[in-house]
Amino acid sequence: MNPKTVIQLENITKFYRGTTEPAVNNISLQIPENAIFGLLGPNGAGKTTTVNMLCGLLKPTRGEIRVNGLLLPDHLKKIRQEIGVVPQDIALYPTLTANENLRFFGNMYGLKGTTLKKRIAQCLHLLGLEEKAQRKVKTYSGGMKRRLNLIAGILHQPKILFLDEPTVGIDVQSRNVILTYLKELNGEGTTIIYTSHYLEEAENLCTHIAIIDYGEIIIEGRPEQLIQSKPEYTDLETIFLHLTGRRLRDN
Repeated sequence: MNPKTVIQLENITKFYRGTTEPAVNNISLQIPENAIFGLLGPNGAGKTTTVNMLCGLLKPTRGEIRVNGLLLPDHLKKIRQEIGVVPQDIALYPTLTANENLRFFGNMYGLKGTTLKKRIAQCLHLLGLEEKAQRKVKTYSGGMKRRLNLIAGILHQPKILFLDEPTVGIDVQSRNVILTYLKELNGEGTTIIYTSHYLEEAENLCTHIAIIDYGEIIIEGRPEQLIQSKPEYTDLETIFLHLTGRRLRDN
């Protein structure tokens, strides 16, 4: 039996105002339920734009997006109840404590009282922040902020979780804690859509990947199948460099 498709993109194109080249150009994807789907690509390839459209934060110029069969943006309110979003930029209030931040975000998701208190305590424990819960976020290290940023996006136990570069610029220990937790979430049934520059990380984490460059999907599939598809492919990094080239993509 084929797995259920939870996210479907049909011929999605996105132009930003004042530009002549699309940030995303006519892409189509089907993301299966309970996948860890890695959207990989060089700087400026269209990863964040695609994720922002999937979350309903941006409207495509053309094309159609469905989440659990519901059309965006027509059913945006209902879709937002089922998704969690962890942006690349830290979306926390630096002058508030971790607990204060999480109570704020929990209330936004409709969580209150004992239910919210227990959920905050559970997540802080799982991500190693329970002893730092009363400290202001501005005193946190980069890795601590990343872990708290993740908690803010999963308090309401979403069925679908979007993560944009969730481990960028952090220490090895924090990265390990985050990736272990993501595998546990996925094992409990959460579908994860994830962007990253870390190819080895993606190869070990993702059940499916798509590589995007210049706004177009150039390859997709299961990492192990793609690696085995040609003798010159030894890992995901060799595939990535073969398809996107070695030219620097500095912003």
